[in-house]
Amino acid sequence: MRRNGQGTSTSFFQISDVDLDAFKISCEQSVQPERYPLAADIISNVVIYDGADLRAAANGDSDSVNAFQNEMADVLLHGPGVFAIKGFYAKTSIIDAMSQVFEQILENERGYGAGDHFGKTGPQANGRIWNVFQKSAEANPEVFVHYYKNPLLQIVSEAWLGPHYQMTAQVNIVRPGGAAQVSHRDFHLGFQQPQETARYPIHIQQMSAMLTLQGAVAHTDMPLESGPTKLLPFSQHYPLGYMAYHEKAFQDYFENNYVQVPLEKGDAVFFNPALFHAAGENRTLDFHRSANLLQVSSAFSKPMETVDLAHICRKVYPVLLNLWRNDALSPDEKNAIITTATDGYSFPTNLDTDPPIGGLAPESMEALLHRALDEDMQAATFEVALAQLREKQRA
Repeated sequence: MRRNGQGTSTSFFQISDVDLDAFKISCEQSVQPERYPLAADIISNVVIYDGADLRAAANGDSDSVNAFQNEMADVLLHGPGVFAIKGFYAKTSIIDAMSQVFEQILENERGYGAGDHFGKTGPQANGRIWNVFQKSAEANPEVFVHYYKNPLLQIVSEAWLGPHYQMTAQVNIVRPGGAAQVSHRDFHLGFQQPQETARYPIHIQQMSAMLTLQGAVAHTDMPLESGPTKLLPFSQHYPLGYMAYHEKAFQDYFENNYVQVPLEKGDAVFFNPALFHAAGENRTLDFHRSANLLQVSSAFSKPMETVDLAHICRKVYPVLLNLWRNDALSPDEKNAIITTATDGYSFPTNLDTDPPIGGLAPESMEALLHRALDEDMQAATFEVALAQLREKQRA
């Protein structure tokens, strides 16, 4: 906020208020390595963590995990706004299995989902699968479970959003010669025109970025020539960025100052949605760069895509029940997949038919799935209980 002539704060700003010099001040900072002692490296102001270190912390005590989460939250809120995790998946075999599911979906859709908010459309456009989160659960529930049981995904998501987050995902395949995106910020207000963004007070614009975590899992190696995500560290600090990113002067500054970090298959990068970023140009002749773009939402916000989580629960329940019976998952893997596959927040609901008996909130879908698996509930019985839960929540 700023103060007007009467000393009171200003909450509403116009497009004409954006200031490139102020933006430069936000961006022209450097990461202080001592601030992130758990980092394995810092490359071009991008904080790098080692997935092996995170897994070791997850196998230790909660304080070890919280230490990483505290650093990650600081990176996203007060620091450069972006970090990468090398070896986010310990084994890339599950990446390859999910990539095969992606290929199956692409073949079935034959061009659907080719649009891009910030890139070119048409027959030569990059490949896109919208709502691949739900589509992959439908296509192959077993692969879905083993892909999303990754405890590191829960550690990272809860570092920024806390519990009961909601997952959405979109596949982006940048073909040889594929053009770069225009620099932008992301959902929520990143997907609005600046005139619409100006209707929101500045505190809501800043709060919006705290409700979403952007991520990308590398499904192929991503050398620099293949065009990994272009990033402008510290750009999330500029308060008027949701209006400013549309302006050519800001786009030009981005193009002259962005950084890129090469990734290997199984690595991941996560960033504040207010960070200026763009998919890079694939300058290769024969390399298809593929990433699963994760957009993780707070329990308190609206996700970008409509996801039928009850349907996902029904699809994956037989797979999960078999894993529970064989004690095939660690406690962290159980929590990760249950959180990812369900709605863990009890509201909104119909408090006439779904009252909070015995507590402050009714049983959530997440709690129901956990209870059903722990009680070895048959699939048919679980489906009835799930249908009853959804019926109670109806207006």
